[in-house]
Amino acid sequence: MGFQGVDFLEIDSLLSEDEKVCRSSVRQWVEEKVKPIIEKHAQAGTFPTELISEIGQLGYLGANLKGYGCAELSNVEYGLIMQELERGDSGLRSFVSVQSALVMWPIYSYGSEEQKEKWLPRLQKGEAIGCFGLTEPGFGSNPGGMLTTARKASDGYVLNGEKLWITNGSIADVALVWAKDEQGEIGGYLVERGTPGLRAWDVHDKYSLRASVTSGLAMNDCRIPSCNKLPKVHGLKAALGCLTQARYGIGWGALGAAMECYDTALKYSLERKQFANRPIASHQLVQEKLVWMLAEISKGQLLGLQVGRLKDAGRAKHYHISLLKKNNVWVALESARKARDILGANGITGDYPVFRHMVNLESVYTYEGTHDIHTLILGHHITGLPAYE
Repeated sequence: MGFQGVDFLEIDSLLSEDEKVCRSSVRQWVEEKVKPIIEKHAQAGTFPTELISEIGQLGYLGANLKGYGCAELSNVEYGLIMQELERGDSGLRSFVSVQSALVMWPIYSYGSEEQKEKWLPRLQKGEAIGCFGLTEPGFGSNPGGMLTTARKASDGYVLNGEKLWITNGSIADVALVWAKDEQGEIGGYLVERGTPGLRAWDVHDKYSLRASVTSGLAMNDCRIPSCNKLPKVHGLKAALGCLTQARYGIGWGALGAAMECYDTALKYSLERKQFANRPIASHQLVQEKLVWMLAEISKGQLLGLQVGRLKDAGRAKHYHISLLKKNNVWVALESARKARDILGANGITGDYPVFRHMVNLESVYTYEGTHDIHTLILGHHITGLPAYE
């Protein structure tokens, strides 16, 4: 029997029929197309590129955007898609999240109509792949310190600099690169594959997010035309706005990984017998772990749903989404660790998804704002005092 969901608090009663149908269709697709192949890809360190076209056809890319071939779903429906995709693997959700929130959304929000018409339909179909170049080797939590530059030239802009930890970087047809101009103002620039001076390489020997393409980008006198600059970007705030969109999807996605780990641990504990031939689920310490997971997942579901409702109403703030990302990724990581403990030695094998989720979540805990950075964002909001430095 496939995954039946985790719904202790009857969250389904709070969902519309459209939302439940959306979730069910993605859940079935993950069961049929992702779970049978994802472990082999993770072991081999490859991304399942064979799924990209189908992901586009199903409408998962830019699903909450309007027009340009996008599905025009609600933010709650988009969150449910992220939840089910990450239940398959964090790398798969990362691909969809980057394409949707970090490439399509900024073009949609900050781009010219020409840029939207050129890129959004292709990105939505999966015919083109995008990446988001903000993080640098020396600047992660402090993106404002970036060293990448964009110098105005007579025929456009000349970019120089290096980006690192870029999902989809080496397979991208277009990179949204963030750089400082001569006045120090940060802008967004679309750098197309094949542009002279652009080089991409993959980060190898990863223990985490192995079924994901992680890359570096280098620009050496990389010339792009003026029409490739996002016209509505004036400063770092726009880049942070993109991160807010991505963090929203992560907050939902992490719950999917947590639910998969809980479901796996519960089934295993009922089947595994020790001490007088009794299921290990009959022991207090195992039950305590299962109850902790169930309680925290349930609270995380309510958090995700409320933030999603706020987002659909246009009232979600960046600090609401920081709480969502911070809490739900922590819950997922701790759930994976507890599930691995319940599975014992079997928990480190590819026969079960738990260890793969656990090591993936170590990265999710860090990227798109570390756990501690989101703590400081929330602290800044409730006290009015920034403590970043």
